[in-house]
Amino acid sequence: MKQILLFDDPAIRGSLLPFTFTRPVADIRVGIMKISEKWEKYSGVEVSFLTQDYLQKKFPRNSGISLAVNGSWLPEEGSIEILKSLKEDEVLVSGKTILATYIGETEKNLGSALEKKQIQLEMEPVLLQKTWQIFQFNAAEIRKDFNLLTKGRVSQAITDPHTMVYGKENIFVEESAKIKAAVLNAEGGPIYIGKNTEIQEGSLIRGPFALCEGSTINMGAKLRGDTTVGPYSKVGGEVSNSVIFGYSNKGHEGFLGNSVVGEWCNLGADTNTSNLKNNYAPVKLWDYTKGGFANTGLQFCGLMMGDHSKCGINTMFNTGTVVGVGANIFGDGFPRNFIPSFSWGGAAGFSTFTLPKFEETAKAVYGRRGKEFTSEEKEILEKVFELTKSYRIWEKTT
Repeated sequence: MKQILLFDDPAIRGSLLPFTFTRPVADIRVGIMKISEKWEKYSGVEVSFLTQDYLQKKFPRNSGISLAVNGSWLPEEGSIEILKSLKEDEVLVSGKTILATYIGETEKNLGSALEKKQIQLEMEPVLLQKTWQIFQFNAAEIRKDFNLLTKGRVSQAITDPHTMVYGKENIFVEESAKIKAAVLNAEGGPIYIGKNTEIQEGSLIRGPFALCEGSTINMGAKLRGDTTVGPYSKVGGEVSNSVIFGYSNKGHEGFLGNSVVGEWCNLGADTNTSNLKNNYAPVKLWDYTKGGFANTGLQFCGLMMGDHSKCGINTMFNTGTVVGVGANIFGDGFPRNFIPSFSWGGAAGFSTFTLPKFEETAKAVYGRRGKEFTSEEKEILEKVFELTKSYRIWEKTT
C-alpha cells in the first residue's frame, strides 16, 4: 500500500472546533490512540496530513502520490483490506462522503474525486463528526485499541499486594508502570496502563479506561468507565466518560463528566462540570458552523475545552460549556456557556488574554515539562487568535 494521507473533510472539520483550531481532525485522540495512530497501527505504513495551511508545517504532508483517507474515519479490522482493493481511478464513498481516493502530490481539493468511479462502502463507517462523539465513541474505541495494542503480547505483572484487581484478563500494564494500593475493576471493560505511568494509593478505576504514557492518577481519585487520560497528564478527583488529550492537569478534587479536554490545559482545584441539566432536557452546545447553539440530543454532556485553556480554583462550568483555545477563566459564579478563545475573566465579564501575556504563560507551562514553546507553536496560536477575533465581542465595544 502507498503512503496514507489523512485529509480534513471540510464538511466535518468545523463541527470539531475548538479542537481542530490547533490540529488536523486525525490528530484527535479517541480511545487509547489518536486517529492517525490507529491508521498507522492497522496499516503498518507512515501517515501524513492534508490540513489547513497554517497547521501544515507542524503536521507535514509526504511527497508523491498518496492514498488520501478521510481523517474523521475511525478504522477497524478490515478497513485496510478494503483500501488495498481501491484502484487509482476509483473513489471510496459512503453516501456522498468521500472516504478514500488516490491524489497527486500537489492536489488539495478532493471535490473532483467524485467524478471518478464511485465505490460505495457496504458497511456504515464510524465517522467522528461532532465534538461530543469523542467521549460518546470512547468506550468502543478503547476496546478496539486495547485489542490492537495488546494482541500477542503479555502484560507486566501487578506485584503490589495491596492492589485489588477484578477481571485480570482484561488489564494490560506496560513496562515501568507503578501501581500502589489501588482498585482496578476491568469486569465491565478493559483497562490499559501505559508506559512510565503511576497510579497512586487509594485510586479507584473502572474499565473501559486508558492511562497513556507518562501520566499520573493522584491519590484517592475515582475514575469511572469510558475514560481516557492522555499522555503526560495528571488527574485526581472524580472523572466519568471523559477524554483528556494529553499534557493537561486536573490534579485535584472536583467532577469532570462527559467532557473533552484538549492539550496543555489546567483545571484548578475543585473545578466542577455539570453534565446534566436540572430539568433533564437535551443539552445544547455552541456550534461554530452555525454561529450559535445547537441541540446535541444528549442528556449528558459537560465541558468541551480547547488547547491551552485554564481555569482557577472552584470554577463551575454549566452543562454543555464550550471553551475555546487559550482562555483563562476565574472568579465566582457560572461563566457563560460559550467562552471564546483567548478570553480572560469569568461570570463577571471577559476581556482579551493578549498574545504577549498568553505566550509568557505558555512558555512557563512548556518549561515545567522540559519542552520548548517553539516558533511553530507560536505561529499556529497567533493564527488562531486572528481566526477567533470575531467571537470576542467585547473587542468591538472597547
